[in-house]
Amino acid sequence: MKSEIYLSIVVPVYDEADNLETLHAELDQALAEVGGGVEFLYIDDGSHDGSVGVLLGLAKRDERVRVLCLEKNSGQSAALEAGFKAARGEIVATLDSDLQNDPADLPRLLAALDQADVVNGVRANRQDTWVRKLSSHVGNGFRNRMTGESVTDVGCSLRVMRRSFLCNVKLHRGMHRFLPTLLRMEGARLVELPVNHRPRLHGQSKYGIGNRLFVGLADVFAVRWMQSRRLSYQVQERDRADAP
Repeated sequence: MKSEIYLSIVVPVYDEADNLETLHAELDQALAEVGGGVEFLYIDDGSHDGSVGVLLGLAKRDERVRVLCLEKNSGQSAALEAGFKAARGEIVATLDSDLQNDPADLPRLLAALDQADVVNGVRANRQDTWVRKLSSHVGNGFRNRMTGESVTDVGCSLRVMRRSFLCNVKLHRGMHRFLPTLLRMEGARLVELPVNHRPRLHGQSKYGIGNRLFVGLADVFAVRWMQSRRLSYQVQERDRADAP
């Protein structure tokens, strides 16, 4: 049965109360011309700043908004997986809630699904400190070298994907950074497009070298193990008429 929802927007939220009203207004404007039903799934990851209240206010005004609340802060991978499981759309889009991703890029990414199953954003003119940009560059290079991949910007959360492939992916803590690779392992065709990147206006970044470097190294080896142990086989059903 075909879903009545075409597009599910999945947005993890952690202490971003000052950004949420603006984010939803921008999403609403950017997707006004998208055909089919649209739903907005905001997944609160244990916020302490009133984010849940803002989200419930959005849901009261817009029936397309759904609010999921994790019992405690569990990390971005958990928030994304919760959103993926709840999503009803044929297509799932993700972006950060800090306003650094630009919702205006979504229609262009959606159009590129004509030739792909996953469209990954590549942040152009990144509005981050040189330390974060350098660490991201080194991290991307290391991940690609170790996994045999060629994903330009795994740290960009702005992407669109066919839910049929997402249903086969199991995320573990930190594995959201390898989502393009995990989807490729399921046979998804991936393309990359440049997207806008904006400076953070409110709130604070939740990530830095200290909480990404060593965990990220361990994750790379985990993905490499998954690639090496991936089952690969073909099945042919034989008919009784083939019997000698």
